[in-house]
Amino acid sequence: MSTAGAVESTSRALPEYRQPTRRNTELVLLIAALFVGGFALVSVDLAILSQVQPATIVTLVVMSALLLIAHIMVRLTIPYADPVMLPVVAALNLLGVAMIHRLDLAEQLRAERVGSATPTPDLPSQLTWTGLGVALFVAVVLVVRDHRRLARFTYTALFIGLLLLILPLLPVIGTTVNGATLWVRAAGFSFQPAELAKIALTIFFAGYLVVTRDSLALVRSKFLGLEFPRGRDLGPLIVAWLISLGVLVFERDLGTSLLFFGLFVSMLYVATQRRSWLVLGTFLFVVGATLSYFAFGHVRVRVQVWIDPFADSADSGYQIVQSLFGLANGGLLGAGLGQGYPQLVPFAKTDFIMAAFGEELGLAGVMAMLMLYAILIERGMRTGIACRDAFGTLLATGLSLVLALQVFVVIGGVTRLIPLTGLTTPFLSYGGSSLVANWMVLALLMRMSHASRSPDPVLTPVVRPASVEPAV
Repeated sequence: MSTAGAVESTSRALPEYRQPTRRNTELVLLIAALFVGGFALVSVDLAILSQVQPATIVTLVVMSALLLIAHIMVRLTIPYADPVMLPVVAALNLLGVAMIHRLDLAEQLRAERVGSATPTPDLPSQLTWTGLGVALFVAVVLVVRDHRRLARFTYTALFIGLLLLILPLLPVIGTTVNGATLWVRAAGFSFQPAELAKIALTIFFAGYLVVTRDSLALVRSKFLGLEFPRGRDLGPLIVAWLISLGVLVFERDLGTSLLFFGLFVSMLYVATQRRSWLVLGTFLFVVGATLSYFAFGHVRVRVQVWIDPFADSADSGYQIVQSLFGLANGGLLGAGLGQGYPQLVPFAKTDFIMAAFGEELGLAGVMAMLMLYAILIERGMRTGIACRDAFGTLLATGLSLVLALQVFVVIGGVTRLIPLTGLTTPFLSYGGSSLVANWMVLALLMRMSHASRSPDPVLTPVVRPASVEPAV
């Protein structure tokens, strides 16, 4: 047989391999997430009202439509994206909607008992913000065709991030809520610019570290067995430290300050693989925390409440004390959706929504929700590892670290592991700023996941006809 004939017969025998997109898997997981969210919403209505409200059915239809739109967009534009991220986010968002609905009902029943005006429910607003978040998810997926192009806007992202941090300090539009200057109000709407700033600054950190990571990894001396960088390479870390202190001083926002500084130090370590950056970052954090404790009264109050919340349980420690009582009431399996008293915790829809879940779903429910966060963060980290470019690796890692740090800080504050910081729980808490920004983070992670999981273009081999073999 000739060589050409052998190649032709082999190509006929081998079937063409096509990498699966796993979109059907994503659809099945989305249906499971809708089932979990729908069960939670119906359980709340049955427990409190003994019937399912028409508004609950409308909520499920709206959420189903929004998630279907997101799924169709993923299927059409980024078919090789991770199939787990979107269903996990959908489950968290739906559970958050269910708890906000449950707290709305508690407020309405309380108003009826005391004879006051019925408060406006927050569920419609949360659904509106979810719709906007899905719309921006679609927009980011369509606009950011190649995540590597974001590296061109490294210093533009820095400028935008710093501008967003400064906006709440401007007169007229800046607003102080509960002692923290975090909000911008205009035309009847309010927004927290720091939520978008975390995306812009993560893009800057990734672009900056791609260029400078080699020089940042150079060492000149050893101290106590650790290799420390050169003095001039400490500049970026000092600047990040000063920016974090500036947020703490002028905006009185402990959570955002901790988030940004922790993000930069973590990305420094990922980029350079030098433990000395973690040591220096920890040292600067301790110095900054000590200075803040003695210089600012609001920091000192939070630390004192953290150490002994029962010393002033009727005033400054009331929130964390009610949270601890609610968690204790929930126990292992919880009181059941609609069966507890999460409305007794101040800001249960925002800062302390995990305390509400802890009371009604118990430790088991909280651990299940933390597992969802762990899956989402692990998938984001895996996307960073699989990226074929250094910028994508750092960007995906940074965005995953943003979610990880935010969850740690929030859960740590609610459970009294660390002092309260005032951050919201991603995808769960009421509020448009965090919800919209986190849907955009999801879009970037899935776009990078598609790029890393897409099959390489297969080149068809050109087989030249072989010469005729001589007869034996």
